[in-house]
Amino acid sequence: MSKVTVVGAGKYGSTTAQRVAEMDIVDTVVMTDIVEGLPEGLALDMNQSRPLEGFETEIVGSSSGYKETEGSDVVVITAGLPRKPGMSRMDLLETNAKIVGAVTKEIVAYSPDTVIVVVSNPLDEMTALCREVSGLDHARVIGQAGMLDSARFATFIAWEFGVPAARVEALTLGSHGDTMVPVPSMCTVDGRPLLDVATPEQLDRLVQRTRDGGAEVVGLLKTGSAYYAPSSAAAAMVRAVVEDTDTVMPVCAWVNGEYGIEGVYLGVPARIGVGGVKAIEQYAISDTELEDLREAAEAVRVKQADVAQLVAGL
Repeated sequence: MSKVTVVGAGKYGSTTAQRVAEMDIVDTVVMTDIVEGLPEGLALDMNQSRPLEGFETEIVGSSSGYKETEGSDVVVITAGLPRKPGMSRMDLLETNAKIVGAVTKEIVAYSPDTVIVVVSNPLDEMTALCREVSGLDHARVIGQAGMLDSARFATFIAWEFGVPAARVEALTLGSHGDTMVPVPSMCTVDGRPLLDVATPEQLDRLVQRTRDGGAEVVGLLKTGSAYYAPSSAAAAMVRAVVEDTDTVMPVCAWVNGEYGIEGVYLGVPARIGVGGVKAIEQYAISDTELEDLREAAEAVRVKQADVAQLVAGL
């Protein structure tokens, strides 16, 4: 029996659970939350959409602990406070570290062989913390960052040049935040290299809007943060693991020598399948992009150094 668990029944978590269920790739999707009745009520509602949407995956809600999650093939951790207007991802660090740490302990107690997809912010730090707390192999703990950021980049490029989004290929690496590294050299528009069709001014504008993509949504919503695109990104990663697709995806993964970077969680292109990360793909990016990626790695390394202290206090 195949099972995916989504921790957190807020907008991000519940939308992710629904997307995975509608893929019809597992027998069960379990959704947990500490709010009594919330995951159970949402699960009941989702199950009643099965005859209409034509999927058979059963959704189970649980607010009474983690027993229902036992034997999960993949766990998506969305638990934690969302950003508010004016709040940086780092403002969330200490609070969400306690939440993610507690959740991780429960998850691995019931599913010691699972793959964990972390989406809680600040993403890079929470992924590193989850790995430390879980004790799982690095390959089994990955963060959802570049998938979302690359989708945002592709959307903005499509709008800029008036082409369908499906005709754009875009890539972002590095951190999920200020040291994000959009990679124009790997982007195409309707089959043409982005660098051949975009002016320097257009590139600068597209890159900056991508870096500010999450904050832009938060600012418009006033309360809460993005969840439609993020949940699509998380669900795509779940599919890659469950179906063992070997799809190359930009994710937050453990880098240990690739791109000349040692021992840090960072946004890189990784081949995803059963067991999580199978390999880091080393693309022939430009010298400038490589330098930016290495700078991002060092910036993230400094932040992730705080994780050890946080883990010790959990």
